[in-house]
Amino acid sequence: MPEFSTARFYDELADDYHLIYPDWETSLRRQGAALDALVGRAGAAVLDCSCGIGTQAIGLALRGHRMVGTDLSVRAAARARREAARRGVALPTAGADMRRLPFPGGRFDAVVCADNSLPHLLTEPDVRAALGEMRRVLRPGGRLLVSTRPYDELLRERPVSTPPQVHESADGTGRTVSFQLWQWHADGEHYDLEHFQLRPGEGQWEVRVRRATYWALGRERLAGFAAGAGFTDIAWLMPEETGFFQPLLVARAAALD
Repeated sequence: MPEFSTARFYDELADDYHLIYPDWETSLRRQGAALDALVGRAGAAVLDCSCGIGTQAIGLALRGHRMVGTDLSVRAAARARREAARRGVALPTAGADMRRLPFPGGRFDAVVCADNSLPHLLTEPDVRAALGEMRRVLRPGGRLLVSTRPYDELLRERPVSTPPQVHESADGTGRTVSFQLWQWHADGEHYDLEHFQLRPGEGQWEVRVRRATYWALGRERLAGFAAGAGFTDIAWLMPEETGFFQPLLVARAAALD
């Protein structure tokens, strides 16, 4: 099975990640508001264990939560910290693998793993390890929020591409076009993704291509992994219910033995 480096993918994308969005500022505030309604308490201590450049973490910090961000990409996490500071909120960040979180048990009121990050883990032991670590760093009763692509539908349709997204520069001088091509593996569950960004250059488009591999985890299967990791009250909430752009698995941490 071909496998590309997830850390390299996001290290290379870190400076340009905001260009995926038509308006990143609006998106981070909208996503923060949607997740805030699910965290369960005001001013919560929240870990975003796949913070990227801070889209969800900054949005939640702007809603008053005490955020910490980690990411496999050190460059992305560093940018998240800088972007938060520019908006007047604190976001301590560090490079870390979600399968080995560098925190004591029971430290957080909520853990967020959003924007289809968990499916970068390609095997059942890796997914179970990550969910186990999220459970470990949560206090009993703490909230888990995990979002993925709508894989139940995508596994039926097996798309080979995504629609283009267009980002207009603030000064109106250029556009960036982002889209993806997908190659499904023979097992029908994993796929290789090629992420294309077309940016205006000197008389022609500059093309950047980055590659990653994902596991298309269906909702029932991921819920089963969460239950096995010690989560209860597990439910899936759809975008029309939450205002968040992806399906969200929500759960509570059971007390550890």
